[in-house]
Amino acid sequence: MTPSAAIEECDRERLDEIIEDRDEPAVFRGLVADWPAVSAAKESSGTVADYLARLDRGTNVRAFVGDPKAGGRFFYGNDLRTFNFGVTETQLKPLLDLLLQLDRDRSLQPIYMGSTATAEILPGFAAANPLKAVERRGGEPRIWIGNSSRIAPHFDESDNVACVVSGTRRFTLFPTEQVEHLYVGPIETTVAGQPTSLVDLAAPDLERFPKFREAMKHARTAELEPGDAIYIPSLWWHGVEATGPLNVLVNYWWMDQPIDAES
Repeated sequence: MTPSAAIEECDRERLDEIIEDRDEPAVFRGLVADWPAVSAAKESSGTVADYLARLDRGTNVRAFVGDPKAGGRFFYGNDLRTFNFGVTETQLKPLLDLLLQLDRDRSLQPIYMGSTATAEILPGFAAANPLKAVERRGGEPRIWIGNSSRIAPHFDESDNVACVVSGTRRFTLFPTEQVEHLYVGPIETTVAGQPTSLVDLAAPDLERFPKFREAMKHARTAELEPGDAIYIPSLWWHGVEATGPLNVLVNYWWMDQPIDAES
């Protein structure tokens, strides 16, 4: 299969310019390297867990618990009407403790908390870890926490900047027009709200999904470390693989609107 092209890397000083005028993805190395959360993550998983726990207000959150045999893939069941994961209600501190324990036990149990507004569970996070260029466009920070996981290609209707706090993330992006080669699953039943590609990026079944070869000719990839960020324009399909015992991602979605000049 054709190797994927790397997503263009841009100087972090150009973030405002890029998200204002560009409809192509871009990577910004070290964009949030000065965040206290990133500094904690670079010390250890335990240190960033402690940092987040200190900000936790004790609000209930939803966690997705995957199949240990699925290699971290959160996806449909065989009938495409059910899923290979369950959902449980917990709180952030117990979730962080569980993730650290799973690492100590070398467990293959995948678990993650999906997109959650930091304002709801971590008051004070946004003020301590700001991203003004996006916030003044209306983007509000949302946090994702888990261990190793694989999320199938999907799209968002909003522009997106995603910042890696802890662990590593591999992003695989496809332009909007490649949708016909991505074999989209049922629209009425979705894994996490948006239509999802049925192709497993880690092991694509090209007999079942032969047109995916064409999609891969147009794919773009990036490997992100703590402190790095990626800009994903609206409607671009993206699959995400997280690796590490404690992965933390903060992202911002926003729709184009006039900038608040006073921000």
